Amino acid sequence: MPFRNRLRLLAVPALALLTASGSLQPAAADTSYTRHPSGGGLAAVIRYTEYGIPHIVAKDYANLGFGNGWAQAADQVCTLADGFVTLRGERSRYFGPDAAPDGSLSSAAGNLSSDLYFRGVRDSGTVEKLLRVSDPAGQSREVKELERGWAAGYNAWLKQNRISDPACRGADWVRPVTMLDVATRAFALSVLGGQGRGIDGITAAQPPTGAPAAPGVTPGEAAKAARRLLSTQNADMGSNAVAFRGSTTANGRGLLLGNPHYPWQGGRRFWQSQQTIPGTLDVAGGSLLGSATVSIGHNANIAWSHTVATGVTLNLHQLTLDPADPTRYLVDGRPEQMVKRTVSVALKGGTTVTRAQWWTRYGPVVISLGSGLPLPWTATTAYALNDPNATNLRSSDTALGFSKARSTSDIQAALRRTQGLPWVNTVAADSSGHSFFSQSQVLPRITDDLAQRCSTPLGRATYPSSGLAVLDGSRSDCALGSDPDAVQPGIFGPGRMPTVKDTPYVENSNDSAWLTNAGAPLTGYERVFGTVGTPRSMRTRGAIEDVSAMAAKGRLTVGDLQNQQYANRAPAGDRAAAGLAQACAALPGGSAAGSDGKAVDVSGACEVLRRWDRKVDTGSRGALLFDRFWRRAVAVPEAELWKVPFSPADPVGTPSTLNTTSQRVIAALADAVAELRAARIALDAPLGTYQGVVRNGKRLAMGGGTESLGVWNKTEAVWNAAGSGYTDISAGSSYIQAVGWDGSGCPVARTLLTYSQSSNPNSPHYSDQTELFSGERWVTSRFCEKDIARSPALRVVAVREHR
Repeated sequence: MPFRNRLRLLAVPALALLTASGSLQPAAADTSYTRHPSGGGLAAVIRYTEYGIPHIVAKDYANLGFGNGWAQAADQVCTLADGFVTLRGERSRYFGPDAAPDGSLSSAAGNLSSDLYFRGVRDSGTVEKLLRVSDPAGQSREVKELERGWAAGYNAWLKQNRISDPACRGADWVRPVTMLDVATRAFALSVLGGQGRGIDGITAAQPPTGAPAAPGVTPGEAAKAARRLLSTQNADMGSNAVAFRGSTTANGRGLLLGNPHYPWQGGRRFWQSQQTIPGTLDVAGGSLLGSATVSIGHNANIAWSHTVATGVTLNLHQLTLDPADPTRYLVDGRPEQMVKRTVSVALKGGTTVTRAQWWTRYGPVVISLGSGLPLPWTATTAYALNDPNATNLRSSDTALGFSKARSTSDIQAALRRTQGLPWVNTVAADSSGHSFFSQSQVLPRITDDLAQRCSTPLGRATYPSSGLAVLDGSRSDCALGSDPDAVQPGIFGPGRMPTVKDTPYVENSNDSAWLTNAGAPLTGYERVFGTVGTPRSMRTRGAIEDVSAMAAKGRLTVGDLQNQQYANRAPAGDRAAAGLAQACAALPGGSAAGSDGKAVDVSGACEVLRRWDRKVDTGSRGALLFDRFWRRAVAVPEAELWKVPFSPADPVGTPSTLNTTSQRVIAALADAVAELRAARIALDAPLGTYQGVVRNGKRLAMGGGTESLGVWNKTEAVWNAAGSGYTDISAGSSYIQAVGWDGSGCPVARTLLTYSQSSNPNSPHYSDQTELFSGERWVTSRFCEKDIARSPALRVVAVREHR
């Protein structure tokens, strides 16, 4: 339906809707929210359709934020409240210092280090200062209004409703929030790959006392540790996304399939909605919890998704310390005093911990990045962490720009104007048939030339291997500098971002931009963005095979995207299962030695592997056996695992040919067989019998597979070795959307929120979409007004502040 006709429907006077909170009958669906509610204050109308999806309508940004905050609280109040405890630095007070946060807002290992960091952010006024920065370097007025409204909506829901979720019912840590809390959540997400990754090392950093310093690592060890730390594979966040140009589709219009891989529990879940300000904004999609904008979504003309990018969002500066004082460092021979921030955190039981944090011109002093990369603070050397996203609150402005875009050109313009995305790529398609990819990230401006001139011995090892630069902090000529088109100093401007436009397809599965379109490889970007000519993940290789074949076939529709999502092909199985089955059948006596040296009868596995359909559908027999084998096999060094090594000339086809002469490969098979037998699981058991989740006592079988199998529909399942198999999902496919256009003015969209809208087991929307995911089904998007009005589940709620 054309937008002007939608506005005509929305113009029906219904002032009474906004004078009280309550449910209305479907006949009242066409409402007017262009007038002030009679009692004053903020208000919105929420129309709920199937699966509890809210369609929020308001007259301006503050009122839209109000409806958004209200609706998110209704579905996710406990998860949101837990996050706000984190952001206030109060986890130790309520849950004890030794317990652990859920990992959604940082990589802190324990509550105390999380609290010391976030309390320090609050005490230093970090976010308040960023909120005072004017647009475009800071947030726009519209986003601030959304955040102000969101806080008011969340608070109004708390005031007017009783919490039924047992996770926080009656808890004294569920409290009203402020706009600052909402903005601090945006800050935490922005620094997730920078300061958020180094919180333990930041809060533990103290000047040397004369005792022996903690041991460091060699440059070679540091290179391996940095590569593991910064890898986008085998993490709880990943994603696939593909956009097809109109030349490949049935009607000449674009298509987009977005399949982000995110945690299934905790505060980094998506939540689904449609957000409308008549005449100004109309967008549907998934928002990260606590966000006032749509993170991934579509409107009447454009659809976009994100994938976690390979760009390294932090760097280190190695400091040369003043011999007389380890809290002073030298720059061009002149000493500079570190800034000492004293932070106090209340503990459960009433005591307090007070600790100092040390800050430099480059950022905070850090003594480690993860457990594998110690960075000792000695009498002569310390390390400071630079995170350009610590001055970036613009991601919501980027999302709002996407939400209002009408073309991929508008998407690119929003990226250039806002420069707000910290750690994701963007893939988009539009109704005119354009495809678009850009790795537009806020990255430290580390050029290869700068790294060559200014890397310390540690940096000369870590930068080529992982993109982590370690620069000489004692030289001012090693400063990051600025690009003229960048909105803040020390970052790359939009002219340097790897971008691909209007190729038959653009696809990313968390590898670098190099093979965004394998027919036209992208090169010429700096190492900090990612690699060129290096091995791709199994998921990238499988995805390129799939989408390039789809593009070549042509005449694509949204149905083809839906089929791709649930194809559940295991590329690792295509490459290895036949050779493994053949080698298994050739074993003398059908016996193989496991990793412990004990003989295992594997004869029953040979035929199972040969007959396996190379898929991870719930009914696939042999998938579980191969999965348990492959998880062990990928620990074998690549040079030993494959007979044909990687070749840049054939990056999708290599490495290849499983090396079945390797004793470790055969031992992996023996171990997998022994494991399943010990658990009394048949070697040919259907995958869905032993891979699923339980929701309110009902078991739901799940297809999909782990990262190393290369499956598009990624499912990271939790293994129970006692015999239950995979008993839950920790991460994987989350807010999925398949979007196209047919010229009607209403997008052709199919969506799915795999873990459902609410984490409250008492909600009717706790597992309804999870059941759809189990059955490989979809939700038909109700975007246009006529479709919302026709929903058999329609429930209309008018919400407002009570003064």
